[in-house]
Amino acid sequence: MSQPSLDWPAAAQAGPAVSGGKGWQLGLLAGFGLPVPPGFVIQAVPVAGRHRGEPLPAAQLKALADELARRDWADRPLTVRSSAASEDSAAASFAGIYRSHLNVLGLDAIVAAVQDVLDSAGDSAALAYRERMGLGGTSNAMAVVVMPLLPAVASGVAFTIDPITGREDQIVIQANWGFGEALVAGQIEGDEYRLQRDFPQQDWSLVAQRRGAKTRRSVAAADGGTELVETPPELATRSVLTPSHATTLGKLVQDVATALDYTQPYYDVEWVWDGRSFWIVQARPITARSRQSYPALANQPMLWSRGNSRDVAPDPFPALDWSFSGPLIKQMLTRTATLAGYPLLPGLQRTALHQGRLYFETAVLQWEAFDAFDVAPKSYNRLIGGHQPDISVPPGAFGQRLVRAWRGTRFLLKIIGPRLRARSTLARAHQQAQQQLALPVPASLKESAELLRVQIARMRGAEDLMLLQASGSALAVLLNLLDHYFPNEGSTVAAALLSGGEPSITAAQSYELMQLAVCAAADAPALAWLTSTQRVGQHWDSQLPENSSFRLAFKGFLHRYGHRAVYESYLHQPRWQEQPDYLFDTVLSLIGCDAKALAERQRNVRDAARIRIRQRLPVWHRWLVRWLVKLATSERNVREAARSALIAHSGVVRRLVLNLAEQLSSVRIFANADLAFHLTLEELLALAEGDLAGAAATERASWRRSQYEEFTRREVPEVMMQARGATSLKAAQLPASVADATGDEWRGQVVGAGHAQGAAFLATHPNVTLEMPVGAILVVPATDPSWTPAFLKAAAIVMETGGYLSHGAIVAREFGIPAVVNLPGILSALSSGDHLEVDASRGVVRRLQVPNGGL
Repeated sequence: MSQPSLDWPAAAQAGPAVSGGKGWQLGLLAGFGLPVPPGFVIQAVPVAGRHRGEPLPAAQLKALADELARRDWADRPLTVRSSAASEDSAAASFAGIYRSHLNVLGLDAIVAAVQDVLDSAGDSAALAYRERMGLGGTSNAMAVVVMPLLPAVASGVAFTIDPITGREDQIVIQANWGFGEALVAGQIEGDEYRLQRDFPQQDWSLVAQRRGAKTRRSVAAADGGTELVETPPELATRSVLTPSHATTLGKLVQDVATALDYTQPYYDVEWVWDGRSFWIVQARPITARSRQSYPALANQPMLWSRGNSRDVAPDPFPALDWSFSGPLIKQMLTRTATLAGYPLLPGLQRTALHQGRLYFETAVLQWEAFDAFDVAPKSYNRLIGGHQPDISVPPGAFGQRLVRAWRGTRFLLKIIGPRLRARSTLARAHQQAQQQLALPVPASLKESAELLRVQIARMRGAEDLMLLQASGSALAVLLNLLDHYFPNEGSTVAAALLSGGEPSITAAQSYELMQLAVCAAADAPALAWLTSTQRVGQHWDSQLPENSSFRLAFKGFLHRYGHRAVYESYLHQPRWQEQPDYLFDTVLSLIGCDAKALAERQRNVRDAARIRIRQRLPVWHRWLVRWLVKLATSERNVREAARSALIAHSGVVRRLVLNLAEQLSSVRIFANADLAFHLTLEELLALAEGDLAGAAATERASWRRSQYEEFTRREVPEVMMQARGATSLKAAQLPASVADATGDEWRGQVVGAGHAQGAAFLATHPNVTLEMPVGAILVVPATDPSWTPAFLKAAAIVMETGGYLSHGAIVAREFGIPAVVNLPGILSALSSGDHLEVDASRGVVRRLQVPNGGL
């Protein structure tokens, strides 16, 4: 070995191929400021190049002796542990496969322990495990971790997700007196402590504990190694951990898991208590666990889909964004059923980040919609979009259907109050956000942290906003009714009936942008400034003439909509009031758009559908349809307005985060303020309040930024399937008609009515649409509100993902635009300029041959 040992920073830098899984992760945790004992790693040795029982080369022996002497560890009791390249990884844990030694005394014993650990990599059990886990082609090199033996008053293991039940909202801690090896091996019965995360405030508290017999404990033997001895009665009958210690330890192991992987923080963590402090001696991903789920789903796979999330969250989530948004999303997914009195199963995984992207577990969501409100899986999938299969559900007995109908009625009764209060609730939310933004930011880190805590609590307590954001019951009823009278056309007829009407806030801001374009065209100085290469968008108020009509109109627009942004669901995205250039470019792109033509299109689409309703439906159902359309339009507008209000409050969070980041940069804790977005909220607050060292915070943020950058480079499937109890995922097969990149016809889901032809305009970001000509067919991956101005110019919309309740679908219906969604792969199958026909009555997108024979 040219370099026989690595300290923790070097082990973290070298990676698992050199430091092994255990050594690498301990090195990372030490750099992250977590309580890891001092130690070093003997670099990995390829098993294939070493014979069992082979002594260490003389150079390695000398280097090991020198390292121990340098640390003054030659006569100190040590721990020698395995650290294979693939050990403690997400693919395989190798728990109990390789050998480790505690209480190793003297150089000869240390050398023998190192040799024994290296030999264990070639044991038949290790080779069989590698074969069973499909690791034959990966490195089986073995590194060795050497650490001092900690004076273990107590030890144990903690799981950041319950491996038995699969509850993700619980931490399970097992503890015993002495060393933890006998407990981990299942030789003794220790204490068990169960902590639960409060939802949505995210606080941990002890909710249950069970005292084990603890008849024996593992202690250091006088001549080296360990031995099992009888536990003194006064210890056996005592709890190992106090409630306070259990809570402290639970928060620590959760911090360990999140530090290593904020997207999948599910770890098995070994710990030691020395009477004063907790120490972390190992952390590995949990590779086998049960899944908390409903009995009806026991034999059905988990279905992870981006069909409803890609609209508003197309990119990976940085750590800060996810720690902020994750609890809010979960609250939105459960608020409706909770209000209706449906007994939700606690601790379910309804959301997850895979490669940093947001996925919904749609098997669970389909079941809850069916079991709570009798919404068929097919109908539910139509609403949310995606190509996840429909789950199997049992035929509903009369009594069950009656209960579900009562829940639906109960929900409608319960929502009356929030709906009646909606206008005042939304106005108050915007007013509060504006008041917070008008206040000066605190000058101290602790004051900034306290304000941030208050704002987070305010958002998580905004239950009415969450409920209004998730509303959509009238639309579901309308679709089911129209499906009965218009087989295979219910979606088309509903889309036409919902065209126009009272504008949603998203449509209203687009109409106002169109008016700003008219104003700019008539204001020569403003138009000259907008088109100037010297334009500085952030200085618009001082660069535009004081008497400019456009300046005054734009100031009003920013007051109403400046809290919004391109991909506004992410905290790290700048708001329009911070960087308004996107708005100015949008205004220029809308000059010449015909607002009257848009209104006429909406009217024609709606009137044609009303004629069909009069021709086919009986009188009593015509009245019902009219009422449902009115209610669905109101729900749409409230839904969009609630989103705007939540974004206004998140803008306050962003401002406080930026203030903290700037303060941290000014005292040189961060070299770059953007690093703050790669800490979790809890870490950022701990840093500001002095509970996390600056160097450790920088290490965590830098590590997360590299993870995030890797996520952005990866392509991810739309739907993934996961067997119950497994941790591995596989991409679901999409219908051939969806992903066919060689054909000229694609069939998707209808979300907007009408028929159009035009040249395809392909865009993967809202900025690209600024160059789109009027009358083009806009082909996009998905859309959030920042895409809406482009809809004003489009003849039709085609989206790779989305359902009837996706944002693009809602806006397309409101604008009366033909729209077909749920066509993954179509962006790569088309080229800008291809002549397309969009038949939204049948959900067909067709590439046409133009008369001259070209495309």
